[in-house]
Amino acid sequence: MAADKVIAGGLPSSPFDTLLLRIRALRATAAVSALGVFAVRIGAAGFAYGAQVLMARMMGGGEYGIFATVWVWIAILGHSATFGLSQGACRFLPADQATGRLDSVRGFLLGGALASLGGGLALSLAGLAVALLQGGLLAGPYGTPILVAALVVPLFAFQDYLEGVARSQGWPLLAIAPPYLLRQALIMAAMVVAVLSGAPAEAWVAIACTLAATGLAAAVQAGLLLARLRRHLPAGPRQYRWRFWLAACLPIAAGDLAASAFGFVDVVILGFLAAPEAVGLYFAATRIQQFVAFVHYAASATTAQRLAASRARGDEAGLGHLVRMQARWTFLATAAVGLGILAVAPLLLGLFGEGFRASLPVLAILVGGSVAASLFGPAEDVLTMLGGERLCAGITLAMLVLAAALCFVLVPWLGGAGAALAVALATTLRGLVLALGARRLHGLSTPVVGFAQRSAAR
Repeated sequence: MAADKVIAGGLPSSPFDTLLLRIRALRATAAVSALGVFAVRIGAAGFAYGAQVLMARMMGGGEYGIFATVWVWIAILGHSATFGLSQGACRFLPADQATGRLDSVRGFLLGGALASLGGGLALSLAGLAVALLQGGLLAGPYGTPILVAALVVPLFAFQDYLEGVARSQGWPLLAIAPPYLLRQALIMAAMVVAVLSGAPAEAWVAIACTLAATGLAAAVQAGLLLARLRRHLPAGPRQYRWRFWLAACLPIAAGDLAASAFGFVDVVILGFLAAPEAVGLYFAATRIQQFVAFVHYAASATTAQRLAASRARGDEAGLGHLVRMQARWTFLATAAVGLGILAVAPLLLGLFGEGFRASLPVLAILVGGSVAASLFGPAEDVLTMLGGERLCAGITLAMLVLAAALCFVLVPWLGGAGAALAVALATTLRGLVLALGARRLHGLSTPVVGFAQRSAAR
């Protein structure tokens, strides 16, 4: 056996053992992990894209627009309901494990899970109360989809928290495969089965399929994550440091919500200013643009927790190298994927149905904004993981307000292209200001060019 060929001191005794060790080391690198995450997200996006095409063709423009609007609100409330504990897991758990505070780790794991479920339920009830006070909302075409969506939000929040915990442990595939691959596949399969069984191809049926898929995917992820944690974390007492955790996590939650809202504010405002058919056209473009955004997600999912661990160990040289590597490769990959998406965009949009190719200018603007923002590197991760979450939240909220204001100004003038332009401009400006904040607070230069060159010269 190969294990028998390893001599004292842990050195390999054959070329085969040397090769095996090198392969294992390569698999553990951030770059390879990011590629794995990106591959899964691309596969998940393929399922999501197929599901959106299927629903758009089955439901038609009006019902699809209702579904898109309600799904956006599920995502907004679900991300908000974790109180930032999902992102906080990537900051606190690696640092506590590096310093041996396992009682705090155990307390965070249980407390965060319960808080996420409870937060999701509270926001669902609050949302229903607002809908009831509004009067006619529940009586109109959005009524039944909203009622079903209220059941989805707690499950969505819980799975969002599970994703953060898995990321914090360096298990990116366990973090993203259940919510983004399994859940999307289940939504698509459930919708097909429901319609073939005689259910109407309406928005509320699609949301009901989302409910079933989210519940099953969250249960699978929770079971796998719990089993793996038990192998790596010994049983013992729990310490709940709520004041310390929430002091950091609530600003993270505000910033994370605002960052997530960047992907939804245009759709939400279009929902107020345009017909459901126009929202459906725009939403189709955003579903394709998400392929470009997945590059940043993949890089962040594999490196954010490493930033916190490096700072906890005092490894400033390794920290700087990690930031530079993430900035460089994220920009190159974002630009490459963006160009590839635009090359095949007419085909991808055409699959949604007749008339959807009209969204090509919208898609081009959104892709351009993503590429421009990637020039400024992982400043958001630096501020969130190393301290500066309040500054990050403040900048993100300010840019979100700017995006919303620009949407209200540009949408009546340019329609969907105006919404895309508003978001692209605000996203790019946000990247620049976050980079300036990361440099001022931590002396870390995150942009691909400019700041990085001056930092290297120091």
